[in-house]
Amino acid sequence: MAYRSLREFLDRLEGAGELVRVKDRVDPVLEMAAIADRAAKQGGPAFLFENPASGAFPVAMNLFGTRRRTSWALSSDDFEDHARELGALLKTAPPQSFWDKLKMLPKLGKLAAMAPKHVSSGASQEVVDREPDLRKLPVLTTWPHDGGPFVTLPQVITRDPETGIRNVGMYRLQVLGPRRLAMHWQLHKTATAHYRGYRKRGERMPVAIALGGDPALTYCASAPLPPNVDEYLFAGFLRGEAVRTVKGVATGLDVPADADFVIEGFVDTAAPLVREGPFGDHTGFYSLADDYPALDVVAVTHRRDPIYPATVVGPPPVEDQWLGKATERLFLPMLQLIFPEIVDMAMPVEGVFHNLCLLSIKKEHPGQAKKVIHGLWGSGQMAQTKTLVVFDDDVDVQDVSQAAWRAFANVDVKRDLVVADGPVDVLDHAAGHFAFGGKLGVDATRKWREEGGREWPEVCVHPPEVVARMDALYARLVPGAPEPRRPNIAPPKAASWTPPQGGNLQ
Repeated sequence: MAYRSLREFLDRLEGAGELVRVKDRVDPVLEMAAIADRAAKQGGPAFLFENPASGAFPVAMNLFGTRRRTSWALSSDDFEDHARELGALLKTAPPQSFWDKLKMLPKLGKLAAMAPKHVSSGASQEVVDREPDLRKLPVLTTWPHDGGPFVTLPQVITRDPETGIRNVGMYRLQVLGPRRLAMHWQLHKTATAHYRGYRKRGERMPVAIALGGDPALTYCASAPLPPNVDEYLFAGFLRGEAVRTVKGVATGLDVPADADFVIEGFVDTAAPLVREGPFGDHTGFYSLADDYPALDVVAVTHRRDPIYPATVVGPPPVEDQWLGKATERLFLPMLQLIFPEIVDMAMPVEGVFHNLCLLSIKKEHPGQAKKVIHGLWGSGQMAQTKTLVVFDDDVDVQDVSQAAWRAFANVDVKRDLVVADGPVDVLDHAAGHFAFGGKLGVDATRKWREEGGREWPEVCVHPPEVVARMDALYARLVPGAPEPRRPNIAPPKAASWTPPQGGNLQ
């Protein structure tokens, strides 16, 4: 089901016992973040703070704090269902390039009906304030050394000055004053490219920031889509209904008609940058202060009964682990189009998205793991992944304990490590240079003779008929015992590839 408001989503959570209304007076400065952080780490409920100590509106937090709530936010029982449907859709597109496949999305039959739909009016403009004061919003200060209050769950809407194509991104926004925001547009982000385009043209840059509404829109602002794929089209696919948009009151940008708040303004691209940060980030460390563009806010519109959405990021696990897991599952079918040997992918929460990716592949020739490593380092935002570990297809990469065991057992550090320089996430404080540093690929597959492997041993696995009988006996002896954790696929015997006569593959 699609949601016409954030409040409608909260009603569903409350009906399922997933929402706690907080009537106590709680401060957006540190206090809300502290309780939401605890809830996120314990799989706790979403909160609606009805009586914030500052700001004029209630605050919703930990909306995406479990797999169940994130799936509901994306209008599904489980977001894996979307991944299967997306994979089936992509297989109907004729181009072979990974990015060309994604660019075909708007042309696919079902998705054509999901394109954003412009309407003449919407709830997000029920109240129009052309003399705005951002201090009326209960913007959170989440960690004690933060440079100030930050908007943490926005949909930042910009437009390419050349093509007019929209981008919706999720970038933290520091409140610098009643009508000023610092825009944390990182080096590799699409909004940064738009900013450079406006600066080259000597023009000011219109920006709109939507908050709330259907949570699928919030998720899509965080999704790593390529520049030419509209995030609100993707949201339409997830929610099964087109996103309704209205013309912004000040910028002319199309904004969600059902958002709770919309902040509109302009960036003076000729103005000096402003100091932004520090900020306790999703890495679990403070990202240091740096210089970024400033947005001069000229209007704020909102519903008559708006709810301000916020999240806390910091040492994992926190709420964003489930946004990351949804992205992992939804984008796996896209990676499999260009890397068909990939069986599964996992980005453990300890790797905070960009530090670690585990992959299993169906290995069919020597050197294939390293081929995948180099290929992924050249694919979109995967290029920023610091560590890639590749396993055979009998390893369940969702089981980090099993993956660690197999990696440590299968790797010879002189033979199986790939060390390279390349782009890394701008938040990687360990990199030797800003946004550029060392990357590690690990071939944790069985080594064939051609790769320098000796006779390779098999994993110890009981015969399946014995396992079935003894599992049934165990269930009778130990009622209520959990299911055992075993590899999903019996390990194949060590393989060796031999080229055909003449060295040509037929």
